[in-house]
Amino acid sequence: QVQLVESGGGLVQAGGSLRLSCAASGRTLSNYAMGWFRRAPGKEREFVAAISWTDSSSLYADSVKGRFFISRDNAKNTVYLQMNSLKPEDTAVYYCAAKWLIESRRPYEYDYWGQGTQVTVSS
Repeated sequence: QVQLVESGGGLVQAGGSLRLSCAASGRTLSNYAMGWFRRAPGKEREFVAAISWTDSSSLYADSVKGRFFISRDNAKNTVYLQMNSLKPEDTAVYYCAAKWLIESRRPYEYDYWGQGTQVTVSS
């Protein structure tokens, strides 16, 4: 089992930045691809970014490409999402998730999920 805990959310003005962290326990993340997803009020959960277990490749949603950056530190068993140039439409609960080896945009392929952290971007 892998337990995931997100942190770093909060309230920020449009144009600002936040860095989300996802700390894992119970098992090393080194063989897991990691993803970030978000759910805005009244909307479906959507893919944000994902990174391979080797840290050699990553995927981004078109809506965040060039503004958000996913990274990982396997020594710390932690994954990060650096969010820059935030927009009000980025407001959502952000979740990290883990799946074996290969990164994916599809949430149903992920085995483990955190509880989420709220990000609110004011205009």
